[in-house]
Amino acid sequence: MSGASSSVRVRDFQPDDGPAFKALNLAWIEQLFEIEPSDLAQLENPQGQIIDRGGRVLIADLDGVPVGTAGLLVGHEPATLELVKMSAREDLRGLGIGKALIAGCIQAAREMGAARIWLESNRKLDAALGLYRASGFRELTCDEMASSPYSRCDIQMVLTL
Repeated sequence: MSGASSSVRVRDFQPDDGPAFKALNLAWIEQLFEIEPSDLAQLENPQGQIIDRGGRVLIADLDGVPVGTAGLLVGHEPATLELVKMSAREDLRGLGIGKALIAGCIQAAREMGAARIWLESNRKLDAALGLYRASGFRELTCDEMASSPYSRCDIQMVLTL
């Protein structure tokens, strides 16, 4: 996978993407945090936990190899989708994988009729937070924040479409 001739392509999840979806997300979660029950449910069954519930999972391919993931989960509130399980291979940073996934998620959310994309993250994830802010997400105030099933989450953001 060399830089100049490579291009990132974002596409919908296919059944054989399950192992890549799980591995790409485990890589960053295990590096910085602990795997939690909510993680395992989505990572072991993205079809049933995300797609079959009305959401979408996107895969970023580089030269035909899955190198990133992002999911859109039907949210707690009407017209709100939750951005979940966004990941990109660490050794390929700087190739636009994250930007391509965010753009794909925004387009998919619009196609799905969403008014907002909500997410939760951790302040340790500087690159991710920078990408979210550059894409128009704003940080929620304490009064606006919802409870989280993840102990690692200390920031929530929203993008109005």
